[in-house]
Amino acid sequence: MDHCVSLLDFGIWRQPMLERVLGTGLRIALPGARVPPGAAIVGWGRKRSGRRAERIARAQGVPMRLLEDGFLRSWGPGRGFAPLSLVADEVGIYYDASAPSALENLLNSDRDLLHGIGADVDRARELILRHRLSKYNAAPDWDDVLAGRPLPGAAGAPRVLVVDQTAGDLSVGLGGADASTFRAMLAAARAENPGATVFVKTHPEVSAGHKAGYLTAVPDDEHTVVLRDAISPLSLVERMDRVYVVSSTMGFEALLAGKPVTCFGLPWYAGWGATDDRQACARRTRARSVRELFAAGYFHYARYLDPVTQGRGTIFHAIEWLVRQRQMAALTPRRLIGVGFRRWKAANLQPMLALDPKRVTFVDRAADAARLQPGEGDWLLHWGATAPAGVAELARASGATQVRMEDGYVRSVGLGSDLIRPHSLVLDARGIYFDPSQPSDLEHLLNTANFTPEELQRAREARAFIVAHGVTKYNLEPRARAAWPSQGRRVLLVPGQVEDDASIRLGCTDVRTNLGLLQAARRACPDAYIVYKPHPDVMSGNRIGGLAMAAVGEFADHIEAQLSVVSCIDACDEVHTMTSLTGFDALLRNKVVVVYGQPFYAGWGLTRDVVGTGVALARRSRTLSLDELVAGALLRYPFYWDWELNGYATCETVLRRIVERRQALEAKGGLERLRSGFFRRQWRKARVLTQAWTGGR
Repeated sequence: MDHCVSLLDFGIWRQPMLERVLGTGLRIALPGARVPPGAAIVGWGRKRSGRRAERIARAQGVPMRLLEDGFLRSWGPGRGFAPLSLVADEVGIYYDASAPSALENLLNSDRDLLHGIGADVDRARELILRHRLSKYNAAPDWDDVLAGRPLPGAAGAPRVLVVDQTAGDLSVGLGGADASTFRAMLAAARAENPGATVFVKTHPEVSAGHKAGYLTAVPDDEHTVVLRDAISPLSLVERMDRVYVVSSTMGFEALLAGKPVTCFGLPWYAGWGATDDRQACARRTRARSVRELFAAGYFHYARYLDPVTQGRGTIFHAIEWLVRQRQMAALTPRRLIGVGFRRWKAANLQPMLALDPKRVTFVDRAADAARLQPGEGDWLLHWGATAPAGVAELARASGATQVRMEDGYVRSVGLGSDLIRPHSLVLDARGIYFDPSQPSDLEHLLNTANFTPEELQRAREARAFIVAHGVTKYNLEPRARAAWPSQGRRVLLVPGQVEDDASIRLGCTDVRTNLGLLQAARRACPDAYIVYKPHPDVMSGNRIGGLAMAAVGEFADHIEAQLSVVSCIDACDEVHTMTSLTGFDALLRNKVVVVYGQPFYAGWGLTRDVVGTGVALARRSRTLSLDELVAGALLRYPFYWDWELNGYATCETVLRRIVERRQALEAKGGLERLRSGFFRRQWRKARVLTQAWTGGR
């Protein structure tokens, strides 16, 4: 069934991923127009659009869907975090106890809510409790907020939680409550639990000053603690002996954690025998267990997004995504101070570096960073292998960690020099993967890691996807079959590089130019058919490294400027390279790779290494399988970012996003503009014009 959205409901229309979570199309319905046959009118809960949707549905006799966020929504609140779950209710909405809802009808029915999903229900519940997942998940845990804070009450005294809500929350009034209900709840919590410490939890939006609460003015005393800071709901519930709520979802999360819950309002989970209810709802006639309530609300009622395919998913897709965000947030240091980044690059990188943007600061120089007083637990970030002046000294003096940053191996559709945002980054505290003069986190990982069977399977599948879809680092060039006139000769592919690239400066000795590489390849294989492929940054005019055609023609049989590097690899027998990522791409496709430098993939028994004087790959003391190399270099070392969902992703997710983006650009002819360096040139033109306009100021 198609869904229509009223023209005035721009909030719904802007909801990211809405069509994919719903599994249906959306169309604009002009005000006053009739809803087309086979369509339903959509609104948001009991807000204005939801009330309008109900009126239109009644007047025109068409179906209605009222939407709301699901119970496992996102990492943080607001439009900056795409929803992973939604509910679409054709009867009412779950938090409105004044009328039936699809969820209430489901719980009232004779349906066996656990049929066929009992094991999944238990597994999802266990994962939610283990990882302390909630509707929003950015709040810190109890220990991060209250560690070291003296709390009232005798040791071992009972702890009671009273959950406040924001004044005017629709679920309060529609749950049969008002301001007096909260006062009565607090009084009951104190009277019914003599000697207990009562913790009053205010809403995070109240803590932030955005809204008022019902219990905001309650003072701390010898038996009362008002928690005004954001705290992870389940980390708070875990430490309580009893929980009191009006209509907050925290009450159901407390039920999941096995805590006794008293409801002074009528939330969706009250009235079924699982809670101590101070109000009654005559419509709710069945007894339901917590397992059944969980199955109804989180499995049957809510709909989920699969962040990898961006189609309809399951609760486990949402859980996996939220757990990944939590794991990455736990790895984020206290502060990240980027030094020496260009403004456009800093703007692209900031969202990727921390889910909390307040932790990330960019400055121009080490002296600016020093004024921020970095210390132990902070990171001083810089791009590439060479730190801006003073950064290494500041790190040593302050105790902060110096961290080098670079693009990951599967970066984007388009070049970084054309200001295209990356999908992956590497952060390295030991060195950086392309600098063999010192160890790197990747080298240490490949030397020491024990990869699980699951990781090796993921590596095989990722490699198969990369090969099947022709994915590379930049994904710019057209893919077609090569028709080189090799006449049966062995075909060598020689990929050109940007000659001032740090990987050449730091990783090469005897052979360190594109011409030198061609000469070495010809000496090694005098009878081979050699194809030279210039680097895309050089072709676009953004970087240096071009060769005169006469010089190339002396050693190469063909210059390939059109086909993708993948097409070239597919058509060759061997790849000869200094440090190019093309060598890694070739390994993924089971080609022979000869290296004249020290790229990260050399020295593990997978390449033919031609080492010059003074080159030492002795640190790489282990023979790896190709799957182990892929698991280390693609799964563990980089981190990945999904710009549509604004969160940390898997390698597999980013591979899909890149293929989707490339296909969309190909369909519109946009890939050709990216190949020619179009955006970079436009930016340069704009800068020149601005300078001329302002007189160089």
